[in-house]
Amino acid sequence: MTYRLVYPESYIRKAKKFLKKYPEIHSQYQKTLELDPHHPSLRLQRRLSGLSSVSINMSYRIVLEMVIRDNDIILIDIGNHDQVY
Repeated sequence: MTYRLVYPESYIRKAKKFLKKYPEIHSQYQKTLELDPHHPSLRLQRRLSGLSSVSINMSYRIVLEMVIRDNDIILIDIGNHDQVY
């Protein structure tokens, strides 16, 4: 089963700034997240009310909302651990 990543305008603005600084990060999470958001390498956490987060690497996380219907994953925020929590 493949999931669809949804990029709201608010996420796109944050991601542009973040990915400009760290362009290699994008490829580290996108494919795995689309194929299996529960993959152990993403270290999925459900910490915030109704939101989850996945690890890009040991320093950076993405906060996301997993919408099970229609297999959509809505991305909310991207940044280091302190920025997203």
